[in-house]
Amino acid sequence: MRVELPTLDGQALRVLHGRGHCIAGAEAFNIEWLPPVMLIVAYAPLADELLAELVAQLSEPSLVEGVFLQQRDQPMAPVRHLWGSEQTPVEVMEQGLRYKVELGRHQNFGLFLDMASGRRWVREQANNKRVLNLFSYTCGFAVAALAGGAQAVVNIDMSKAALSVGRDNLRLNQLDDKKARFFGHDLFKSWGKLRKHGPYDLVIADPPSMQKGSFLVEKDYPRIIRQLPSLLAEEGLAMLCLNAPWLGCQFLIDVVESECPQLSLLTTLERPERVLEKSEDDGLKVLIFKNNPV
Repeated sequence: MRVELPTLDGQALRVLHGRGHCIAGAEAFNIEWLPPVMLIVAYAPLADELLAELVAQLSEPSLVEGVFLQQRDQPMAPVRHLWGSEQTPVEVMEQGLRYKVELGRHQNFGLFLDMASGRRWVREQANNKRVLNLFSYTCGFAVAALAGGAQAVVNIDMSKAALSVGRDNLRLNQLDDKKARFFGHDLFKSWGKLRKHGPYDLVIADPPSMQKGSFLVEKDYPRIIRQLPSLLAEEGLAMLCLNAPWLGCQFLIDVVESECPQLSLLTTLERPERVLEKSEDDGLKVLIFKNNPV
C-alpha cells in the first residue's frame, strides 16, 4: 500500500489513521509523526512485507531519522526499532507547545494526537477562564488552557505519575504552575474537593472508554454529567469527549438530556484533517455544551 504523507515539519501529528477504516489495507494500524521519528502503532500482527513497504516509504522524507513499531496487540505494548536512529524523542511540539513523550515504557506515549483539535479549541476559549480538567492524564488540556490565558486549571487523575509529567509539561512551556492544581485522587470520591475550587467556566471530561475497576463508560459517564450543575458557572461550557467505538454522539446527547437538561449542545468539534472516520459516530467524538440554568 502507498502511504500519502503530508508535508512534514517539526510539529507532531497523526499522519495516518488506519483505524478509521477509510484507508484500504491500513485498518490495523495508525502512524504517528513524533519528530524526528515515525511510530507505527499496530493493533494486530502486520505482515513482514507490509512492514518493509511502510519502512521504505516512511524513511524517505529527509526529516525522518528513525522508524519504530509498537505492538498494541501484545502484553505491555512493546516498541521495536525498525530503521535508522535508535534514539527516541523525549519531547515533541504540537501547535507550538511542547510535551514530554516516552516510547516503550507504557501503552500510551504521553499525548493523544487525535485530540489535537480539542487542545486547539481549549487554547482559543481559555482566556481568563477557570478550567476543570477531569481525567487529565499528562495535562495536555492544562497546557493548552494556560497557554491561552486561563486564570486557573484544576487537574484530577488517579495516576500521580501522569500528573507529575503534567507539571513538567507546564514548565517545558514556561507556564505558571502556580495557576494549576493537581489532584491524584479518585474522581468519584472528590466532588466536594473540586466544588471548593469552582465554579468553573470550562469543564473538560475526557474519560477512558473502559478501565477495569475504575471506569465503565455507560455506567460512569452519567455520574459525571450529573455533577456538572454543581461545578459549572452560569453560562459555563462543558467539553465532553467520547472515544468508545461502540457508542455514538447520541449516547452523550441522551445522557445530558436525562441527567443535566440545563445543558444545551453548541457544537461538535471536527477531527484533525488526517484523522478520517467512516461516520461522525466512529472514533473520537468531542461535543461542546453550554450551561443554561433556569
